Amino acid sequence: MLVLILGTAPSRKDKAAMTIQLTSAAFAEGEFIPAKYTCDGEDVSPPLKWSNVPAGAKGLVLICDDPDAPVGTWVHWVLYGLPPTETELPEKIPTTEILATGAKQGINDFKRIGYGGPCPPAGGPHRYFFKLYALDAEITLKPGATKKDLVRVMYGRILAEGQLMGKYKRQ
Repeated sequence: MLVLILGTAPSRKDKAAMTIQLTSAAFAEGEFIPAKYTCDGEDVSPPLKWSNVPAGAKGLVLICDDPDAPVGTWVHWVLYGLPPTETELPEKIPTTEILATGAKQGINDFKRIGYGGPCPPAGGPHRYFFKLYALDAEITLKPGATKKDLVRVMYGRILAEGQLMGKYKRQ
């Protein structure tokens, strides 16, 4: 399926989606992610903040993955059902199936629920893309969905999207 190869789902009615501004107090776009947020540190999720979610959004989805992994794109975080009124995620989101906001977490490629930080093999730096999507419908998947499951139900539902890319290299 072309959608999975590219790593994104087409926007609603294949029109260009609006841009969500996604940032982190822990690292800037294109900069290195501090070890605290990786398997070499506390392996906790970084704080994220966003703006410019369109008024018609019914839910938010966050996917973090590494396209530079030797086995192909490696999924680090799948989070969906975030209320569109949310504007940030604090550091250290619990690795539970359902968060206090009602958002659900999926299975990452470490075969765990929630965030799994960068943990690349030795070599050059890898890129980690945190992608936030605003959808025109709520996601009704149960907790524990995969990125593949999520991309399938997101198809044609994206109103706006944004991304933040950080890098990490093991010492």
